[in-house]
Amino acid sequence: MPRLHLHLLSDSTGETLEMIAKAALAQFEDTDIQRHFWPMVRSRQHLDRIVPDLAANPGLVLFTLVNVDTRARLEEHCRTLGLPAVPVLDAVTEALEAQLGQEAHGRPGRQHSMDEAYFKRVEAIHYTIAHDDGIAWEDWEQADIILAGVSRSSKTPTSIYLANRGYKVANIPLVVESPPPDALFRLRHPMVVGLTTAPERLVQVRRNRLLTIAEGRESDYVDAERVNEEVKFARRMFADNAWPVIDVTRRSIEETAAAVIKLYNERGARASEPEDGPKPI
Repeated sequence: MPRLHLHLLSDSTGETLEMIAKAALAQFEDTDIQRHFWPMVRSRQHLDRIVPDLAANPGLVLFTLVNVDTRARLEEHCRTLGLPAVPVLDAVTEALEAQLGQEAHGRPGRQHSMDEAYFKRVEAIHYTIAHDDGIAWEDWEQADIILAGVSRSSKTPTSIYLANRGYKVANIPLVVESPPPDALFRLRHPMVVGLTTAPERLVQVRRNRLLTIAEGRESDYVDAERVNEEVKFARRMFADNAWPVIDVTRRSIEETAAAVIKLYNERGARASEPEDGPKPI
């Protein structure tokens, strides 16, 4: 199994760099990646304290450093140590400069400044946490998205992921014996999305859940026939209300969230079209 020391250096929180590295590493299997994470690197002195670890654990260096002096010193150290160093945002930034006809501002952490988008994201996270698992349904009209589905269909983690992208999300479990509040069927602003999954996969997920809480008893919660009826019940509700449906059986949380965002954007585009529809080009 190939082993690699991966050094991630950022002059901000490093969130962007970590996401890029994670996306790239997902393309490789059977590897042993040792991550070394260095956020908030904004001075030569801080950088110099990191160099001994680079020397002790040679590998690949990925960085997002906008300060000219700091990045030049890092590149110099890497050349001396014989380490490849990749400025992961340079190609995108240069392409944008060429298209926009202006130079990028070399301001550390600029993408994480406390602007309107930042406060919108914080508000969305607070709302989503307060409206998990069917709680506070009286406020659902304030949501951007409502996720509906049976228990363990990834509603909560998907909601939190979407909230971190700035969407106010509420979610509700669909239970055969306990119909959802009528308010769910009268919503005007939020987009309701149904999450479904293969019954056999759902049984497996629920069994794992019971093991984590040291609950080993058999119950309707993991009964195959019962679970199949739950899934059918939810799918009928989705169809009856013409809600878009996403099958999460083979999707990661990120993939499910991306599909939800796509549906949300398409809905917004349709709403902005003239009543007689788009004009042919």
